[in-house]
Amino acid sequence: MKNFNGKVLFLDRSDINTDEIIPAKYLTELSKEALKPHCLEDLVMKGFDPATSLPGKSVIVTRANFGCGSSREHAPWGLEVNGINLVVASNFARIFRQNMFNCGLMAVSLDPADIDRLFTDFAGKDVSVTTNLDQKTLEFNAGSDTLTVNFDLGPFDEELVRTGGWVEYAEKKY
Repeated sequence: MKNFNGKVLFLDRSDINTDEIIPAKYLTELSKEALKPHCLEDLVMKGFDPATSLPGKSVIVTRANFGCGSSREHAPWGLEVNGINLVVASNFARIFRQNMFNCGLMAVSLDPADIDRLFTDFAGKDVSVTTNLDQKTLEFNAGSDTLTVNFDLGPFDEELVRTGGWVEYAEKKY
């Protein structure tokens, strides 16, 4: 099972698409490692520079409809190879969400009010998150500021996460 704890990167925008996560011109790459330097390179947001904003982060907190656009596994691969194993948003594009779980990553949907609170209380701070998969909680910490939120995860998605993804799940079950 992957690690779902770590430093948080806040991306305060909805509709971040798969071309912004990993540009289409890199879809011919045959290894995840080849995608690493290109993750989020086409994401244009004030104050965001992938070269300085992404390193050291393990979790993304963002708004609605993350991963919209083309259905490609390269988008979760680009995140994974950069150490991003958890994305938290109010919702996800359906295929992107499933691709995350198929890779053993987590796409956690929270109520928009919880997302708003995370941005209000924590954006701009040095924030870490601790994930408790058994309790289905995320604990956000920035100094003495702490917020614990509950999340839902279906049994099949949880099993994909616990086994490391679809390939590992299939090897275990079949």
